[in-house]
Amino acid sequence: MDAILDVSGLRVERGKAVILRKVDWHVEPGQHWAILGANGSGKTSLLAALTAYLTPTAGEIHLLGETYGEANWPELRERVGFVSSTIAQRVPMDELALATVMSGATAQLGYWTRDTKKQRAEKEAKALKCLTRMGGKALAEKPWQILSQGERQKVFIARALMADPALLILDEPCAGLDPVAREKFLESIGKLARGKHAPTLILVTHHVEEIRPEFTHTLILRKGAVLAQGPTSEVLSSENLSKAFGARLSLDTDKFGHHRLSPL
Repeated sequence: MDAILDVSGLRVERGKAVILRKVDWHVEPGQHWAILGANGSGKTSLLAALTAYLTPTAGEIHLLGETYGEANWPELRERVGFVSSTIAQRVPMDELALATVMSGATAQLGYWTRDTKKQRAEKEAKALKCLTRMGGKALAEKPWQILSQGERQKVFIARALMADPALLILDEPCAGLDPVAREKFLESIGKLARGKHAPTLILVTHHVEEIRPEFTHTLILRKGAVLAQGPTSEVLSSENLSKAFGARLSLDTDKFGHHRLSPL
């Protein structure tokens, strides 16, 4: 099977600023990756380059068997789920969660369709199945305006699953969640990752605590360059994290694979 993602020599410049420098990264089927780094390390720019919203200055990107600059990237994006809290304000306040999930089938926000009764019933059934995968079945008939931030993120991931993506990118999905909501949400992500037909997951974060055991590999960025990458158990270390965040840090990992970072 082809690699999910292959990035080689990726460089992004804007004016005199070098945003990404010589990024090499390879993602194989069956792997789930976390991208970790401090604010300004290049995480957002790397995502933008992968989804063709930011044009590379140099290097190559191969995604799901297609090559940047040769393939129809807007069509390719339909095979990539992307979840970010930044689009939450675009959902109609009175829209039911089930309808928000259904809108993922056509990559639109604000569900509207000319489907036949049978087609709508089929989409409703699939949307409910996607919500159930995220532990959100009970949210189906609730309007967007009363959902908590954690519930909204579950709905957004279910919405992304409607298109059966081969790759699902989670861009700081825990932003704004309180500790209890964050833990419940991460449990649902872990369950999704363990599922039989799970897409490849890429989690973008600057909190090591959010990297659950299901994330087999980690890429650490520092000032636009790759500091370290590989199996999470090897890459996450006190030394690497101290370099990444520019401070003396100590990493503790319990027997369940949960991480905690503390200053020295």
